[in-house]
Amino acid sequence: MTMSGSARPEENSKTTPPKPRIAVLKLASCDGCQLAFLGLGDKLLELSGQAEIVHFAEAGPLGPLTGLDITFIEGSLSTREDHDMVLSVRKESRFLVTIGACATSGGIQALRNLASGPLLSSLYPSPEVIDFLDQSTPVASLVPVDLELWGCPVTGDQILLALRSLLFGALPPVQTDKVCLECKRRGIACVTVTKQIPCLGPVTLTGCGALCPSFDRGCYGCFGPAENPETSSLARSFSGLGLTPAEIARRFLFINSNAPAFREEGRRWQGGDPHE
Repeated sequence: MTMSGSARPEENSKTTPPKPRIAVLKLASCDGCQLAFLGLGDKLLELSGQAEIVHFAEAGPLGPLTGLDITFIEGSLSTREDHDMVLSVRKESRFLVTIGACATSGGIQALRNLASGPLLSSLYPSPEVIDFLDQSTPVASLVPVDLELWGCPVTGDQILLALRSLLFGALPPVQTDKVCLECKRRGIACVTVTKQIPCLGPVTLTGCGALCPSFDRGCYGCFGPAENPETSSLARSFSGLGLTPAEIARRFLFINSNAPAFREEGRRWQGGDPHE
């Protein structure tokens, strides 16, 4: 009988399948979602036993972006370089996952989509050397995306759940609850009802653990629009709390300004109260 530890190295190499290859890429962003990835700490190290992170500039590896099983992308499409890289990586990836508000909706950078006039020339002395695209857009506007993880930033738990599922060839369950339900689960009193604080919780996906309401602050919509968001009703309630049309518009046109539901509601209020 042959002991399991007595097999020759060359025999083991023939029977051990290659580890799945993972890449983590950055476009236009603040790196917050990549830091959430790194924040997994020991859990990320344990992943090395199941997969190989071949490209992750924030962590060090800069391997070739070819033959990828799972690719995570943080950041919005803002330059021609971003555009070309995403097209190439999509062809090389079995699963393409966007992480964070920038990659899923354009993020803070998408605020420039709302600007009028020569924005670049007002910010840069030589704007002609900057190869910006006309708008800052989500990755899904260019290529098919297999999974979108919303958040500003995403959480380590989101990333870990996605990794564990995708390594088995399956997509993780989709979160559909609103922040309001998270507040109820945690026993957090509604900040709008008790303190008259404007809050986007009724139209925003949960995922943050109702972080802002737990500190008596209104939700900023970090995790993007929830399923079937009643943005019009919420905007009218903001008006009843004393917010001006411009202030209401800013509530929606902020972190996820390019998410359709938030963009449309915000623009309705930009020119004044749409109900007058």
